[in-house]
Amino acid sequence: MDKSHLQNLRHSAAHLLAAAVKDLYHGAQNAIGPAIENGFYQDFDMGKWTVSEADLPKIEKRMREMLKKWGPFEEQEVTVERALKDFRDNPYKVELINDFAKEGKKITENNPGNFLDLCKGGHSKNPKVELKNFKLLSVAGAYWKGDEKKKMLTRIYGTLFPTREELDKYLWQLQEAKKRDHRKLGRELDLFVISENIGKGLPLLTPKGYQIRRQILEYEYKLEQQSGFQQVFTPHLARSEMYKKTGHWQHYRDVMYAPFGIDGDEYVLKPMNCPHHYMIYASKPRSYRELPIRLSEPGTCYRYEKTGELAGLLRVRALSIDDSHILMTDSQIESEFALCIAMVKKMFTAFALRDFYVRLSLSDPSDAVKYIADSATWKKAGDKLEKIVRNNKLNYKIAKGEASFYGPKLDFIVKDSLGREWQMSTLQLDLFMAKRLNLVYIDENGKDVNPVILHRGLTGSIERTLAILIEHFAGAFPLWLSPVQVAILPISDKQVEYSDKIRQLLEVEGIRVELNPENKTIGAKIRESTLQKIPYMVIIGAEEIQRLYISVRTREGKNLGVMNISQFIQKLKAQIEKFQ
Repeated sequence: MDKSHLQNLRHSAAHLLAAAVKDLYHGAQNAIGPAIENGFYQDFDMGKWTVSEADLPKIEKRMREMLKKWGPFEEQEVTVERALKDFRDNPYKVELINDFAKEGKKITENNPGNFLDLCKGGHSKNPKVELKNFKLLSVAGAYWKGDEKKKMLTRIYGTLFPTREELDKYLWQLQEAKKRDHRKLGRELDLFVISENIGKGLPLLTPKGYQIRRQILEYEYKLEQQSGFQQVFTPHLARSEMYKKTGHWQHYRDVMYAPFGIDGDEYVLKPMNCPHHYMIYASKPRSYRELPIRLSEPGTCYRYEKTGELAGLLRVRALSIDDSHILMTDSQIESEFALCIAMVKKMFTAFALRDFYVRLSLSDPSDAVKYIADSATWKKAGDKLEKIVRNNKLNYKIAKGEASFYGPKLDFIVKDSLGREWQMSTLQLDLFMAKRLNLVYIDENGKDVNPVILHRGLTGSIERTLAILIEHFAGAFPLWLSPVQVAILPISDKQVEYSDKIRQLLEVEGIRVELNPENKTIGAKIRESTLQKIPYMVIIGAEEIQRLYISVRTREGKNLGVMNISQFIQKLKAQIEKFQ
């Protein structure tokens, strides 16, 4: 089904939800009800009423009853006076009507038979058939127009699909997603903490969480060493004047934290790493013989996210971006993009994220505010990127208006084990910033030339990547990423000393190991290690000591039998190398 048609159906379902709620809860007023990705929502001022998720089945039932009498949505343009009269009892509609009038927008009403509403259009032609596969999902709070100073409304979320099969599949995905929620697993597996004493959106990684982060960064470092990248380190703040020069101040001011003074100068916490890397490049004369220069850093940046938009590790206020900025000649663009694309592909394989496509994000020439005004350069950059994705045989989709203010980009969209899509890696082509900051190199003719810049985010945010991987693997990380790779479980106190020797042998070989010496039954220890999703369990009893062997079991419950410690270490190393 065409995506725009599906959006129309979901938007129509939002009207149906509004009709049912207003019918069941007299005095309730509906505000807005758009279609969103995977569903729809409707905001309500419930007046004297309150609703919870326990009320959703009742609302659904009323929606289905009303749907039987609905016909095609009839849409008509009306005057401001007519609209104000029709919705005089709804202050939210009145406010919208007045807003539209000031902006010179046309005002349209729609009615599927027994529910008049204000809407710009885009609805079902056959509601009785097309709207039947819906489900209400949850209830939340939302400020009117997203303004924290305005009234808190009740938001009811729902979803709709063309067929029952698609709806059932999506509901199954939601249930599985709840089980895999990285916030839930993060607590159960002791991976990260969000403390009110530290602040919202500022996650604290525990030793186990840090170990996963470390493995990701060490793997990236290994990839970068193989590809000629140079690691740098930059501070967490800079003079605000720098961001005004680059244009970030004008385009990202709403996500930057308030400036503060140091010795009479104005500083900000850095929202991105780019300017710091540019100044390393600009610190001395550069020759064309040095290019490309690939500067890399997993730098922590700070961006203001509204409290209601924070989501565990997925949306944070302190994010570590595995950034690189490649400064190069125009003739090196295609080879440098090919190099970065190969790195991204290799990394996705290590993460078992093999299903992905690329969103080719281009500028919207009609938006003179968002983008640097230079149509010829934008066209050149966009054409170059499209050639690159074709030459590298990437599956891609074009997204007009999704480019950064300084250049088009390739956004890599991966599908996880539940089929959900996540944006991860980004490669951006920048033909503007070097000229704006007077970054130059001396070419073979002795002339100053502005380099081209490739902005590379290998995964994007490390925190977001960690959240995606927790949910993708349901906490059962592959061996190379697991914070604890082996649990050693002595059957009784008599085997603790021998077990500790095994622990030391494994640690010398670089294996991350945990010894459980507690006075518990071996069954209880196995259950604990299984719940912690530790890949391997080494069970040691009197017989193992006598034969100088170990018994090995997997977290899936498979008994691998007895083997000597050297065999086990070889097995582990071979498995780690296979994934990397």
